[in-house]
Amino acid sequence: MHILLDGKSLSESIRDQIKTYVERITSRGYREPSLAVVLVGDDPASHIYVKNKRKACERVGIKSLFYHLPQNTKVPELLDLIASLNSDESVDGILVQLPLPQHIPQEEVILSISPKKDVDGFHPENMGKLVARIEGGFIPCTPLGIDLLLKHYNIDLKGKNVVIVGAGFIVGRPLALLMLWRDATVCVCHIHTKDITQYTKKADILISATGVPHLIKRDMVKEGAVVVDVGISKVGEKVLGDVDFERVKDKVYAITPVPGGVGPMTVTALLLNTLQAYRQNMNLKDGDL
Repeated sequence: MHILLDGKSLSESIRDQIKTYVERITSRGYREPSLAVVLVGDDPASHIYVKNKRKACERVGIKSLFYHLPQNTKVPELLDLIASLNSDESVDGILVQLPLPQHIPQEEVILSISPKKDVDGFHPENMGKLVARIEGGFIPCTPLGIDLLLKHYNIDLKGKNVVIVGAGFIVGRPLALLMLWRDATVCVCHIHTKDITQYTKKADILISATGVPHLIKRDMVKEGAVVVDVGISKVGEKVLGDVDFERVKDKVYAITPVPGGVGPMTVTALLLNTLQAYRQNMNLKDGDL
């Protein structure tokens, strides 16, 4: 291993910059940016994610509004709340924590959020901008965090073979689009892919987002590759990624740790998207600073 892709330290640096920006803009009489976070039910992992997001907002000066609805919340109640947040000009971003309880259709909820406040980047209008390479939309947080991390460490994507293991809606698919935007040659492996090793061994940049502990073994990785581990699982008391870090690290050029790699960058990307939503909502240009 030559480089540890340290998402934690980069996140701290970016968050310091966001804090400085918010302090400067509020000192000139502008209101603080605001993010509304909606949590339905009592999923333990979701509670932790929401707590981390709210804490990060607090640290940089973004106002965090929290709406915790019971597990048995009916769809119209949730949609009414989202509609009121859409029309509230003091709310810049809206985040509905996923997954939702089974009786609530995820697609309907995503469609109900104003694209201008969709800081998760999941609305079809924002996904469409990602497909069309149109600037100004919101890029989903984990792909954006990975992109920022690779840029920071000067890892060039142009013409490189990028293999993504996992074709999920939150990470895999939008990440593939973003990597295409960066002029990489992209391959996406998923649950129906036959023999993923034949693909992973050819990857200049290998990104795994499955949540299957130690799915990626040493013999599946090309010598000198860059490995980005998005997965995080708890096995007993241990927190494990998709990649068998200890056995892979000395074979690759660069690798993310778990924890401390992609996770902090995802939350930081959410803060950046919220700041973008705020600037667009307030019609702020760079010259306004």
